[in-house]
Amino acid sequence: MQETRQAARQRRRRRRLMVGTTAGLVVTGLLVCLVMTMQSDREEDAGRASATAVANSQETPPPTSPGKKSSTPSPSAVSASPSAGATTPKASATPSAAPSSASPRKAPATSSLAGRIRPRSTYPGVATVYKAGVGDGACSYGPSGDMMIAAMNTTDYETSKACGAYVLARTANGASVTVRITNECPLPCAPGQLDLSEQAFAELAPISTGRIAITWSLLSPDTSGTISIRYKNGSSPYWCGIQAIGHRNPLARLEVRTGGGWRQLARTDYNYFLSPDGSGCGGAIRLTDIYGERLTVNGIALRPEAVQPTGVQFARH
Repeated sequence: MQETRQAARQRRRRRRLMVGTTAGLVVTGLLVCLVMTMQSDREEDAGRASATAVANSQETPPPTSPGKKSSTPSPSAVSASPSAGATTPKASATPSAAPSSASPRKAPATSSLAGRIRPRSTYPGVATVYKAGVGDGACSYGPSGDMMIAAMNTTDYETSKACGAYVLARTANGASVTVRITNECPLPCAPGQLDLSEQAFAELAPISTGRIAITWSLLSPDTSGTISIRYKNGSSPYWCGIQAIGHRNPLARLEVRTGGGWRQLARTDYNYFLSPDGSGCGGAIRLTDIYGERLTVNGIALRPEAVQPTGVQFARH
């Protein structure tokens, strides 16, 4: 009987141990699962934070200001300045109205008042020869004294903007001549082409040659002469045309003084500046060259066809 009770107590102890062990294992398992779940949540949060940081670190370009263009140049941003026949000079930095067949040139550093012919630029071209007669031409200057003159091709003539310009022409063998632009050479004269008087062409090659390759550039020559003013035939207080003669540098503007201030006159292809309503005719005149120098002339009477000296001249460059 005693043995039976002891055996029962032992069985009860074993059951309690088994229940305790099982409970301990269950609790341990629950703790392990809880720890693993928390670790997983932390890793997931860290992953989300990392992804957010990467996304936020991508560089966002600043907004473009209205009207501001890309800094990448487009092909249309470069246009041609005067070219010479079949040669292809380098592109100019300044846009021009040259036809697409015109070739680009060296980029000069000069005043914005200059047209297609600009200081400190060398233009490749061709020289031809023509019978210039007494030297009068499209620039309306009248007879020439020394006949060292040339006609500029229509493209580079630029509605008489080239009139009065002094140009140095050179050949490959070193021959050179300085000419003054007094005339226009119409098509088929190509951009860059100079049509020289026989006297001027002979300084470069025999006249029989007829056509030679050259380079040419603008000059600001040493001269003792001064500028003169001439009113066109038919000028009156109601309409007038004004011309400047003998300017050292190409002329960019001619203005007349009116009651409202200085008025810029439009230039014709025959090299006169017109006041169609007569305002400013017979009054003060202001001349501006391509370098930006201004000269004001007073006391020029409204006398058609009279060449009246001013006593002033542009500076040499």
